[in-house]
Amino acid sequence: MSDQVSALLGEARARITRYSPQEAADAMRRGAILVDLRPTEYRWRFGEVPGAIAVSRHVLEWRLDVTSEHRLKELRAGDRDQEIVLMCNEGYTSSLAAYQVMNQLGLTRVVDVTGGFTAWQAAGLPTVSRLSAE
Repeated sequence: MSDQVSALLGEARARITRYSPQEAADAMRRGAILVDLRPTEYRWRFGEVPGAIAVSRHVLEWRLDVTSEHRLKELRAGDRDQEIVLMCNEGYTSSLAAYQVMNQLGLTRVVDVTGGFTAWQAAGLPTVSRLSAE
């Protein structure tokens, strides 16, 4: 890795837990919150994971701050130990975001999905489409 962002990604991934798509699905069954960081256009075009919560990356810290009134309603107030799974399209943005929110917000169980939504879909795990078939 010669560029800075690759080095940052390597550092983040050395400090976070990464789930396979199947492990992420299992975590959801255990009650983990799956947060989809992909842009709206991607979710509309390629589909969504049933039960995932869409959060734009630019507001992620506000939505995951368990001390804030602006947190996701699915998060328990003050509970920094809830399992939160972040997913982006291919697993890059989610790795950086997981590392960042753990460090900055003091969350203890934030993971990301290796390969992101692309890997989830390739694994044959459930997705839904907002677009109707024509």
